[in-house]
Amino acid sequence: MSNNVREYRMEKQLTQQQLADLVNVSSRTIISLEKGQYNPSVLLAHELAKIFGLKIEELFNFEED
Repeated sequence: MSNNVREYRMEKQLTQQQLADLVNVSSRTIISLEKGQYNPSVLLAHELAKIFGLKIEELFNFEED
C-alpha cells in the first residue's frame, strides 16, 4: 500500500510531529508511514483523511498482491 501522506502534510504546512500530535501517534509512526514502512490501522487512516479533508481512498493507494 502506498500513500500520499507526505504530500498532503506538506500542503497543510504541518511538520511530522504536528501531524503525529493531531492523530495521537509518535512522529516515528508518521515517518514510517510516509516511507511506506507502516500500514496504518483503519482508525488512523480515517483520522488522517479527515485532517486532510479527503476520502481514505484518496490518501492511500490500495494495491492487490
